[in-house]
Amino acid sequence: MPATSNPNGHFTGHAIAVDVVLLTILGGTLKLLLVKREQAPYRGAWALPGGLVSPEESVDDAALRELQEETNIGNIYLEQLYTFGEPNRDPRGRVITVAYYALVNWQQFQLKARQRVTEASWFPVKRLPPLAFDHRRIVDYALERLRNKINYTTVGFQLLSRQFTLTELQGSYEVILGQRLDKRNFRRKMLQLGILKGTRDFKANGRQRPARLYTFTEPKVIKLQEKGIIVPY
Repeated sequence: MPATSNPNGHFTGHAIAVDVVLLTILGGTLKLLLVKREQAPYRGAWALPGGLVSPEESVDDAALRELQEETNIGNIYLEQLYTFGEPNRDPRGRVITVAYYALVNWQQFQLKARQRVTEASWFPVKRLPPLAFDHRRIVDYALERLRNKINYTTVGFQLLSRQFTLTELQGSYEVILGQRLDKRNFRRKMLQLGILKGTRDFKANGRQRPARLYTFTEPKVIKLQEKGIIVPY
C-alpha cells in the first residue's frame, strides 16, 4: 500500500524515497555534497540530497528532480547504488530508499540551497558532520563501491575538465583511493588503454616543463560505453 501522511507527519503503509551521494574533488580533497534539512525529522541536521518519489515518476526521475530542487545541480549521470530498507531507518514510518551516486566536476555547477533545505555545501569525506537517518551508512557504502570500481572503469575521468594533464588524472585517482600511486606505472597503464589522445596544448607548471594536455579518443570512449563503462565526454 502506498504511504499516506497523518496529521503528525507519520506515514501509514510504506514510502519510496531516493538519496544522492554526490562526490567531487575540491582543493585536492574528496568531498561530499550535503544539505541542511529545513523540516522535521532531523530539522537542522545535515543529510544527503533526496526525498520521496511521487506516484507519477520513476525513481531515476525522482533522484534527478530532488537533486535539482534542493541544490540547483541537474543534468548529470546518476548510477543506482543500492536499496536501503531497514524497518526503522526513518522515524516517520516505513521508508525504503533507492540510493544513487555520481562523481562530478564541481566547477560545472552553481551550487545553491533551494527547496526544503537551508544550506548546501561540500564536506571532506574524512570529516563529515553527524548525518540524518542512515545516511552515513549510505555514504560509506558508496565510497566502498567507488574505490572498488575505480580499478576496472574510468570513473576518475568524471572529476576532470575536458582537457587534463596526466598528473591531474593521477591526482584524481589518488584522492579517491586515499593512497599514492607509482607515477611511471600509472601513466603506462593509462596510455595503454588507448582512450587518451595527446593534444597540441600544454599547461604551465611553474618552473618545470609545461605538461601536455590530454583528452579522450572518441571511438574508444564509445566502445567503453557499449561495455557499460560510463565516461563523461
